[in-house]
Amino acid sequence: MKKLTALALSTVAAIAVSVFSAEAKDLKIGLSNGWVGSEWRTQMIDEAKAAAAAWGDKGQKVEVVVQSANVDVPGQIAHIRNFISEGVDAIIINPNSPTAFDPVFAQAKEAGILVISTDAEVSSPDATYVGIDQKAWGAAGAKWLAETLGGKGNVVAINGVAGHPANEMRVAGYKEVFSQYPDIKVVNEVNANWDQAQGQQAMQNLLATYPDINGVWVQDGMAAGAWKSIIDAGKASDIAATGEIRKDFIDLWTKDKLNSGASVNPPGVMASALNVAVLMLQGKELKEPATAGQYGNALYLPIPFIDSKNLAEAAKALEGKPGYYSYTSQLSIPEAEALFK
Repeated sequence: MKKLTALALSTVAAIAVSVFSAEAKDLKIGLSNGWVGSEWRTQMIDEAKAAAAAWGDKGQKVEVVVQSANVDVPGQIAHIRNFISEGVDAIIINPNSPTAFDPVFAQAKEAGILVISTDAEVSSPDATYVGIDQKAWGAAGAKWLAETLGGKGNVVAINGVAGHPANEMRVAGYKEVFSQYPDIKVVNEVNANWDQAQGQQAMQNLLATYPDINGVWVQDGMAAGAWKSIIDAGKASDIAATGEIRKDFIDLWTKDKLNSGASVNPPGVMASALNVAVLMLQGKELKEPATAGQYGNALYLPIPFIDSKNLAEAAKALEGKPGYYSYTSQLSIPEAEALFK
C-alpha cells in the first residue's frame, strides 16, 4: 500500500476534525464556587476555563458559565438553580457543604444535567466527585511531620474553616495518623479559616502559650503566616511544620531551608473535573466506576507531595509565575481519555 503524503495526511486530519465538529454537540458547563477567600480559588476557575478552551482544538466547543462569590449554602444552591434554569449540560461545583445539595442535585439530574463536585466530596447519589482524597491529603502531611519528629513531640494544629467538608476530612486524616504515634501529643487545635493573616496570629498565640512545641500541622492558605511567626520567634531551626504550595512560600522555603513538607491540592482539580465531564457528556464510560470515598461516588486524583527531595523541582515549575500562584497539576485531555473505555 502506498504511503500517504504529508498533504494527504493533513487533508484526512482536517476532514476528521470537521466531521467531529459537525457531529459534536456544543456543551455548556456551569462552574459554581462558593468561597473566594484565596487566589487558589481564582486559579482554580482560570485553569478550568483554559481546559474548556483546549477542547476546541479537538473540535468540541465547551462554553463555561461561572458563578463565583462568597455565599452561604442557600446562596450556592441558588447557583445550581440558576444553572438548571439556564439549561447547562453539566454543573461542576466546589461545594460549601457535603450534604445540603442532595435535593437540588436531584433536580439537576431530573433535568438531564450531569453534576460533578470537586475539592470537597458530597453525599448525593446524583453527583460524582472528581478530586483528591482530602483525608489522605491531611494524612500525608501528618505522616511527614510524625516521621520528621522521629515519632515523638508536642504538636499544634491550625485548621481551616470549621464545618467545611474539605477541612473536616483533612482534620480526620491527621488525627488518624497521629493516633498511630503514641508519643506525638496534639496540645492544641485552632481554626484560622484558610487566611494567611489569621494563620500568622494563631501561630503567634500558640507559640506564646506553648513555647516548646516541636511541630505544626497547618493547612495551605495559612502555612506562610504560621511560618512567618515561627521565623519571627527565632524558632525556624527548632520546629518542623507543614507548608504551602504557593510560589512565594516555596521561594522562602528554598532560601531559608525550612524544615517543611506540603501535600498538594492542585488548583487544577476543577479543570480535571471538567475534562472528565466532557467525556461523560460525549457518552463515554469510565473503565473503573467512581465508587471510592465515604459516599461511594468518588474518582480520586493523585496527591503530589513536596519536601526537601523534590523542592527544587517544584520551584523550577513555578519560575516566572507571580508569588500567589500555586503549584498545580491536572488531568490533561489524553490522561482523562485514558480513564474511559
